[in-house]
Amino acid sequence: MKKILLLSDSHSYIDEKIIHYASQADEVWHAGDIGDIKVSEALQKVSPVLRAVYGNIDGTEIRKEFPLNQRFFCENVDVWITHIGGYPGKYAPAIREKIYKSPPKLFICGHSHILKVMNDKKLNLLHMNPGAIGIYGFHKVRTMLRFEIDKNKIQNLEIIEF
Repeated sequence: MKKILLLSDSHSYIDEKIIHYASQADEVWHAGDIGDIKVSEALQKVSPVLRAVYGNIDGTEIRKEFPLNQRFFCENVDVWITHIGGYPGKYAPAIREKIYKSPPKLFICGHSHILKVMNDKKLNLLHMNPGAIGIYGFHKVRTMLRFEIDKNKIQNLEIIEF
């Protein structure tokens, strides 16, 4: 079983509350718009595994460190993380064809700053967008998600709000 902390859109912001939750996770996943490499460095200090993708605001340093897409298995769950991905019924044009041809079990994106967790019944996948954890943007509440993956189950989903 793996305990996952999922965040996105930090926009160069990191604080002790985020670090506290990251230190409790087996893996931290960041769905882009990291902003400053110091954010990923701080997360890597407290988490044994950091999986991240770059977002549209991320510069060269972050793009050298992290890919546009990450697709991997966590336990027995096929996971795909990208920054601009859309959501069920409205996937982003850049990934639409790929996701329909080979859907993962868990599809994660950021970008919108809107927390969203929903099933895509057509593709039999779970979509997650953790919202935005940074202090820049239109959102009023900063959010991230915590959950567990046990073999092929995604369970114990929790919304963390600041």
